[in-house]
Amino acid sequence: MNRSAADRLLDVLGAYDQDHPALTLTQLAHRADLPLATAHRLVAALTGWGALERDDAGRYHVGLRLWELAALAPRGLGLRQAALPFLEDLYEATHENVHLAVRDGSDVVYIERLSGRSAVGVHSRVGARWPLHATGVGLVLLAHAGPGVQDRYGADGLAAFTPYTVTDHDLLRRMLAEVRRGGVAVSDRQITDDALSVAAPVRGPHGDVVAAVSVVVPVADARTPALIPAVQLAGRGISRALGWQPVSSRPPASA
Repeated sequence: MNRSAADRLLDVLGAYDQDHPALTLTQLAHRADLPLATAHRLVAALTGWGALERDDAGRYHVGLRLWELAALAPRGLGLRQAALPFLEDLYEATHENVHLAVRDGSDVVYIERLSGRSAVGVHSRVGARWPLHATGVGLVLLAHAGPGVQDRYGADGLAAFTPYTVTDHDLLRRMLAEVRRGGVAVSDRQITDDALSVAAPVRGPHGDVVAAVSVVVPVADARTPALIPAVQLAGRGISRALGWQPVSSRPPASA
């Protein structure tokens, strides 16, 4: 099937991921499955527009023009700006890794992270993706996704990152039900065997869950009962900043 020029441009941009932030022209052509001459032409166009930038070593990076566009996404910069004061409060209360994330398909995407020098090491960074079932923020987002999303999730298996990662679908369903009941997710050693995450939902103006906030702490020092109210408070604060009102505080409908 012949692919359009737009498809091929997207193939070039899709060659980048968190493990491949810088690529040579040959690598771009290989990862985009394009002839070298075609890749050269498309990369030149993308570089001229500002979507890609070339460094002194001849490698291409994602350009600032794409960052400018991404900042317009309603789940991007605007959400981060509304959330930042509450993320900072959560960080000051814990001095651990604090995350804000959204769902994109079957992945969680981190859109903000605050971390101190003494915080436990994590693999997350702004823009990074992880499977939903393996993170606290991901469990929150999956628990509040539609039934169809949950039914399809992990159809090809659940990836394991540590011996503790949940890979059983029945157990995952029970965990998601508990997240919905309790309003919080606890992800214990799911990506690394030394960290525990506590996460809570962030709601939009209409009450739907649009993001999740979390704190990640060392397992050895985990104070889960104390962390839960702090994370939930941050989630509610961000939700109110986005225009959400708890049912009990909404004005009565006029007759």
